[in-house]
Amino acid sequence: MRNTMTRIAAAGVALSLSLALGACGGIAQNGSLDSVHQPIVQRNAYVMDLNTDAGGGLTAAEARRLAGWFGGMNLRYGDKIALDDPTQSGATRAAVEGVAARYGMLLASNAPITPGYVSAGTARVVVTRVTAEVPGCPDWEGKSDFNPKNATSQDYGCAINGNLAAMVADKEHLIHGATGNGETVVMSSSKAIDSYRAAKPTGEGGLKAASTGGGN
Repeated sequence: MRNTMTRIAAAGVALSLSLALGACGGIAQNGSLDSVHQPIVQRNAYVMDLNTDAGGGLTAAEARRLAGWFGGMNLRYGDKIALDDPTQSGATRAAVEGVAARYGMLLASNAPITPGYVSAGTARVVVTRVTAEVPGCPDWEGKSDFNPKNATSQDYGCAINGNLAAMVADKEHLIHGATGNGETVVMSSSKAIDSYRAAKPTGEGGLKAASTGGGN
């Protein structure tokens, strides 16, 4: 009987220790106010080689093939389109610009470096797309509210960073921000207000004469 009670007590102690250690495994360790999980920005380049005419430009078949590829890529804001043409043909660039314009896109000035060689008689169209995500979120690793180090929660920042990664249209802005053109919304709205104030009042011209006479 004594051996049985001893085994039961030992099992209870082992269970208590395992539960305590399991709870300690989820204790927050981040001693700073920075979030553990940050947006990860990744840049991918997609290429398509097109056959060009002898004098430059694209045939109707190649232009349709390029348009179909753009449609399959589901081009969106933030994508960059560039042309790598060994001959630097203006006709070829104009043809690619015309197809890109159908999707509301512009052609970049310079093309990024891509693997492989672009031979004469072909031109390479490069679509660069930047994506962002916050891996590891939401983080519910912590299994206890026990926080002896007063550390920041592992899940801290997941909601904000996840929303930024999803809602910022051009993901490169998460890295270096967006460059302004020197004009703010307040400045542009002030122009309309100034125009309204500078306009002459409608009463300055006097009242128009109106006839009250009628027929018999």
